[in-house]
This record gives sequence, structure tokens and C-alpha cells, in this order.
Amino acid sequence: MIIDCHGHYTTAPAAHSEWREDQLQAFLTGRPQSAYPSISDDAIRESVETNQLRLLRERGADLTIFSPRASAMGHHEGDLATGIAWARACNDLIARVTELFPESFAGVCQLPQYAGEPLDAAVAELRRCVDLGFVGLNLNPDPSGARWTSPPLTDPYWFPLYEAMCELDVPGMVHVSASCTPVFHATGAHYLNADTTAFMQLLQGDLFATFPQLRLIIPHGGGAVPYHWGRYRGLADMLGKPPLATHLMNNVFFDTCVYHQPGIDLLFEVIGLDNILFGSEMIGAVRGIDPTTGHHFDDTKRYVDALPLTDAERAQVYSGNARRVYPRLEARLTSTL
Repeated sequence: MIIDCHGHYTTAPAAHSEWREDQLQAFLTGRPQSAYPSISDDAIRESVETNQLRLLRERGADLTIFSPRASAMGHHEGDLATGIAWARACNDLIARVTELFPESFAGVCQLPQYAGEPLDAAVAELRRCVDLGFVGLNLNPDPSGARWTSPPLTDPYWFPLYEAMCELDVPGMVHVSASCTPVFHATGAHYLNADTTAFMQLLQGDLFATFPQLRLIIPHGGGAVPYHWGRYRGLADMLGKPPLATHLMNNVFFDTCVYHQPGIDLLFEVIGLDNILFGSEMIGAVRGIDPTTGHHFDDTKRYVDALPLTDAERAQVYSGNARRVYPRLEARLTSTL
């Protein structure tokens, strides 16, 4: 089985995105937001069957861990109330995809976050989504949209959410949303900056001593971390922290959303197999065809297939690690076998 741990509903029906635009306009003008539109099952089927599901089959994978479009989470827009309504609408749409295609998609939820606000609403939405069968969540470490006004991930501010994650046994993918400053391009800079920043925040703290069962996935291959692994090992030593293997790597995982063979080769050379989950983020940040290979940049299975791995190692990366990191997914898969 091949599980893609990183998929977003970037092809949601137009009525969904149009409602969001109207919602934000309502916030700015002070009028009540409109009712959410009626979106048919056929519209959802078409948006998925011709896109994610088609590529899933063409590229040889079986299931995608699926969440709302990351760049559209927009935690810095509106206020907490609009964020709650938007997160609920996005998550309900993901729930419908998983109901229509239960063998191909497992849900991960967007949280209603707003910089400076408590996380009560985020915890409540997480609980609601777990009741809907979701297996994880996306956690934005910077809901201010590249202004970085929130405390680091090791701060007690985040603890209520971590407590719920441990109680519910769900992992979180650390994933920012859009950038509201031209200094940081969203997918080319802000995403990768956030991945790297999150890892360094975790290195500086001692979060997993407090939450030893907390599991976090840092996407996009871990940002700059694998490339500068010696720097982070050295910083851990300088800061008096334990070696990274025991300090972080029982709880932190990277995906394979790296869009060329040398990058994947480096990731696997530096990071142990226990900490790598297959992911593609297809129809996401990079959608074109690589002129040097003739294949889509985000067809990451080709890169993993090219690695000199044993069958057991390949199975670990393609499914074993995801089933271990996402216990609710494992329970669902086991119950259907």
C-alpha cells in the first residue's frame, strides 16, 4: 500500500471559494455573512475524480491524507469568528470527500486560529473533526501570515491543543498558510521558512519531555533542516540539548515533498528511514512538468522509486511510517482489511 501523507483540496468547487470571498467582504463591510452554498455530491466527485484521484491512480498510490487548501486557510484574514466558520466549512467539505471516496482519502482538519486569540475554538474543532473520522490536523505556527507574532511552538500558549492531540492520539502537520507580506513568497519562501523555523523552535525547547506522545510532521522535506543537519546537531550541542536523535526525532517526522532527485537523495542520506513519510502535495505548490525529466515536479514517487532501498524499507516509507504516525488511520485500515 502507498499512502501519500500530504494532500490538499486545491480543486474544491468554485462556490466554496466564492463564499469565502463574500465572507471576508462581509467582515470588512460589517454585514452578516451569507449562508454557505449548496454544493452537490456530483460537483465534489468531478472536482476530485478528474484531479487528485486521477493522479493518485496514474502515479500508483492508494490513499491520500487530505486536508483543506493550505494557502487558503488565511488565519490572518477576518477575525476568529470568521475563521471558525471558514474552518468548519472547509472541514465539512473534506468530510464529504472522505465519505464519497473512503478507500482513497482520509481527512485532516484545518483549525480556526487567529494570532493572539486562545486556542479553545481550535480544540473544539479538532474534537468535532475527530468525531467525523479525521486522522490528524494542520497546525499553523504563524497565523499572522508571515508576521510571526505568535509565541514559539514550545510556549505554553500551545499546550491546550497539544493536550487534546495526545488525548485523541492524532498528529499534526506543521503547515503555514498564505503570506500577507511581499517579503516572503508564500510557497517559495514562507512555507520553507516556517518548516525550518518550527524545527529550530523545537530544538531550543524541551517540548517532548512534557508531551512525549506528541507527533509533528514538518512538511516539504523539513525545509532547510536536512541540508543543514550538521548545523542543527552543532546548535543542539552548543545549547546543551541532548543529541537530536533523542531530543526530537522520536516525535518529529519529515515528508518527501521535495521536487527533484538530488533533494530526495539528500533527505534519505541524512534523515533516518523511521522519520520519513511519503508525500507529494500534488496539485499544490509546484504543478508544472520538469523539462529535464519530462515528468511532473510533484510526482515524488518516481524519486523514491529510484532510491536503492530494500522492499521492506520502501514499504516502511510508503505506508508503514504513516500508519504508525497516524494511529487513527491505522485503525481504519485494519478494520477494513
